[in-house]
Formats: sequence, structure tokens, C-alpha cells
Amino acid sequence: CCIRNLKSILNAPRRISGLRWVFVLSVAVLCICRYYLSHGYFEYGAATIDEKYGSRSNHIDKKQSYFRQDDLTHLKGSDDVADDDADGEDDKEEEDDDKVDDDENEIDKGNEYNHDDDDEVDYDENESDKEDKVNHDDDYEVDIQSLEIDRFYDGIADDADDNNGEEDREVEDEDQVGYDENEYKAGIDIQENVNFSEYRVGIKDINRIFDHEEKGENIDDILSHQYDVCVVGAGLSGSVIAERYASVMRKSVLVIDKRDHIGGNCYDYVDDETGILVSKYGAHLFHTNSKRVWEYVQGFSNFSQYEHKVQALIDDKYVPIPVNIDTVNTLFDLNITNSREMDKWLEEEQEQFDHEVANSEEMALSRVGKRLYDLIFKPYTIKQWAKDASELGPEVTARIPVRNDHNNKYFPDDTYQALPTNGYTKMFENILNHTLISVLTKTNYFEIKDKMNCKKLYYSGPIDAYFSDLKWPKLEYRSLEFERKVEFNKEFFQPSFVINHPSLSANYTRIVEYKHLLNQKSPHTIYFIERSNDFGEPYYPVPNEENKALYKQYQAMANNATNVTFVGRLANYKYFNMDEAILNALVLFDEDTNQDI
Repeated sequence: CCIRNLKSILNAPRRISGLRWVFVLSVAVLCICRYYLSHGYFEYGAATIDEKYGSRSNHIDKKQSYFRQDDLTHLKGSDDVADDDADGEDDKEEEDDDKVDDDENEIDKGNEYNHDDDDEVDYDENESDKEDKVNHDDDYEVDIQSLEIDRFYDGIADDADDNNGEEDREVEDEDQVGYDENEYKAGIDIQENVNFSEYRVGIKDINRIFDHEEKGENIDDILSHQYDVCVVGAGLSGSVIAERYASVMRKSVLVIDKRDHIGGNCYDYVDDETGILVSKYGAHLFHTNSKRVWEYVQGFSNFSQYEHKVQALIDDKYVPIPVNIDTVNTLFDLNITNSREMDKWLEEEQEQFDHEVANSEEMALSRVGKRLYDLIFKPYTIKQWAKDASELGPEVTARIPVRNDHNNKYFPDDTYQALPTNGYTKMFENILNHTLISVLTKTNYFEIKDKMNCKKLYYSGPIDAYFSDLKWPKLEYRSLEFERKVEFNKEFFQPSFVINHPSLSANYTRIVEYKHLLNQKSPHTIYFIERSNDFGEPYYPVPNEENKALYKQYQAMANNATNVTFVGRLANYKYFNMDEAILNALVLFDEDTNQDI
């Protein structure tokens, strides 16, 4: 309106008195004031904007902050949501009579949500110490006025939100990244000493946000709504699918997970005794060659550079893993100095077969020979899989690299390697915090599926569990158990983050000490002893011929199932790295919605 008036005044005949320019300037000032008021500059003050949002070196655009819903009374049918989006109205007004006001100003394009009075959380400024603000700045900052949650999007997601679809996006070949080192470094934080004990309340608060019991919500009321999309599983695959449908397609999404937290196996938390950020389900390391994946995850977290290196304790000696020149020299008291000498040594050690390699034992022998196989590959495989290498497909040991140089990086060929600065749980919170996404934790899909009202379903759980009514044999998985150990008043327990223990004399596979990550500060240390077993949460599909054949039967059933799409490692009975899970979900979303990449 201001702009239209301004144009008409400027186009007025010249004979209008000089007062015209006074009026023009007045209108201009009013327009500027209206703009800055709507963006909160006068609320926080221009000098404090950086304090609220923090500086971001990776050029991530920040969407306007909004209040996280604590109920589902805002959720209308998808047609209503589409109508509101088309109207393009600015604000949602708070109700006085406990009813949803269907005024055109109800929704500000998903950016703000003010709680209804009946379920409203009382954020009394005088009781500010009772309320937490989760802020994904460089710290988990506690702000005691509200649970206002800042959400970061990348530029592509911003355009998608504003235009109901993605803008043109360059097709990235998965093997050709177009790597720009300066651009990559611009997206990385320099992580100095961090005391994660200060952020402990932040992670606990994240779990409260997604816990319907904590919020006093009735699960039947939540399930009574119709959703455009329902997603089973709040891990990488499910969370990415949910975020894309909400942000790009403006669809209402319900995410359910049987665990009491989001993030799947990537979930991390701050240990109460030591104040150290640890992972509940074992180490997770982000690395990728996909520029698309790297750009996507940067929309939801700062990242700190980290290049993974692993050692193994063999015969009381710490050696690099994967095998390289230093590994061989240390174990066999040799003096190999260059790649040519290493290649010659490997060639002398390697065993040749007159047939195609058929299993993991033959694969390992053909690559490293019997001495290294007996020291590392054979015992570790038995402990990891409870099977001899000869019982597993060749892909198991084929994945383990062997180097002919001194390179001790575990992922030397991956362009992007980093860790979320504030942890994976915080990143998942940012992914799922959207006014069109509702999350139910501690909820078993199979117990409530008959109550769900979904137009489309994505399932990321075990595929054999979905078809359990068929009474077919279960697919075989290996799981992990973690023994927690704390050493008080000790800097470190071991020389590096991960130490593998391949020898059969140790009844565990590896020890992980999280204090080595992100330059964490604590007078104590904590480490986890990992053991592989056949019970517990499914981690690794067992790649033998029997399981492969059985999965094909389940896959045929999945292909014929209606109104459900299977996504993720468990549903596909395939091990995915983190970036592979993200890319798989992004590509699946593109295919299902006919989006141009």
C-alpha cells in the first residue's frame, strides 16, 4: 500500500506544491519503520542482532524465528493450508476464546505460531529461569522468555518455502563434486575448547519439545487429524523426507518414532557426570563427496572440521587402520619407504585364486595376504559378525581400504568431512522444527497404525517387521551394546578417538572416547566399550546368501504395497553411510514429487 501511494505521488503533476516532497519523505519513513518493526529490529536493537543470531561463516540464510507449536489445533486440512499460502497473509493472531480463528491473517507462511489459550505454555518473564530457549547459534544458549526456536535454511530451501517449489538447481554428479576449497572452508567453524556441560539443558529441552506426554497432549487427539504425509522413524531418512514435504510442498507431516528421542542412531547427548557430548548408539562421522548433501546439512547446523583417523591395538602396538606403510612397518619390523616398495610387498603377500572371489575370506587374502588377514581381518570379522569371513559375502572385507602410502586418514577421498558443532541431536531438532511437522516419540507405529489418517506413508523401519503378519523368517541383523566407563580427573584414556581391538583375546571390538572430538573441555573423560551381538536394535544387515534371498521376497511385497514407500537402510536391508541415507531421501522426494534437482 505504501509503495502504491508513493508511486502515485511521484507521478503527480509537477505543479503540486513543495509539500509533496515532505509527504513523500514521510511515507518513505513510515514504510522503513514498518519493515524494521516486522523484522524485529526495534525489539532487539540493531546492535544486538548479532548477539541473537550469531555470526555465520557459511553464508546460511536465516528464516524469521517462530514459536514451536505445543498442540495441533493449528493443523487444518491441506486444502486450507494451501489457501492460506495463496493468500500470502502475514501474521497469525492469538485467540482470546480458545478457538482457532480462521482469519486470513492466521498463518505467516509457517514462520510464526502463537499457542492457543487452552494449551498455552505460560512464559512469565518474571519466572524466566523456568523456561529455556533453544537457539542454534554457536552455543546452546538458554533464553528464559520463550521456547522461540531459530531455524536456519539454505538459500534453496528459502526459495522453495516462498515460491511453493524449488528454483532451478544444478544437477550434481555424485562422483564429480565441483569442489571449491574456499567455499568448503567458509562453511567450517574453528572449534576451540568447548564445555558442553553448559549446554546440557538444551538437549534435554529438545526431547521435551517432541514428547507429547511432557506437553500434556493426548495421542488420540493428535491422531484424529488428517495428515498429508506420515513418516515412521525420526532418523536421517525419515527426518529429511518430513522436512522436504513441509518446506518445499507445504504439506502437513506427522513423524512418529518408538524411541524417546529424535535422531535415530545419530542421537547424542551431554553426559551428566562429565559434561562431555557423547553418542548413545556409537560413533557417527559425517563425510561425503556429494555437494548437494553438504549444502543440505549446512542449512541446519554449523559444522566443525574433523578428519577421522583410527588406530588398532595389535600385539601391544598402536598401528594405523586402514593398513598402510606404517602399519606394515610396525607389525613386521620392516622399513618400507615408498609406494613402489609397498606395492611389491603386497604383491608378494597376496594370494591368487583361479576363480572369482566368493567370500570375505578370499577377498581379504587376495588383497593383503595371510599374515595381515590372521592378525586383523579374520579375528575382527568373527567378533563383529559372529561368523567366519568365509561365511560372508566378499563385500564385507572389500569395503576396507588398503593403502600403499603413509596416509592415515580413514576417508582420504571424501571432499567434505566435518561434525555438527553442537551435535547431531541439535541438527535434527532444526530439521524437524517446522510448523507443518508434528512429532510423536515413544510411539510404536504398529500399535497405532489403525488410528492414523494419512494420505501417504513413508516407512523407514525394518522391512520384515512391516510384513510380520506373513509369518516369514526374520532378516538377520547384527547389533551393538555399549559399556560406559568414566575416568575421573583424567585427561584421556587412549591416544585417539577410536581404537579397534581385532584380537580375539579382547571380548570387544573397539573403544570410543568422545572427549577427543570438538575440543571438549572436562576434568574427566568418558569412553564406551563396544561389543557386537545378535540382539538389540538392528544395526548391520548380515550379507550372506540366505538373507539376500529372503530380502528379495520382502522387496517384492514392498513393491506391490499400496500407499506406502520404504526408505532408509532398515527398509532396504542395506547399510548406508550418513550421506547416502540423506541423498537417498532427497532423491526419493524428488522422484515422488517430480521435483527438478
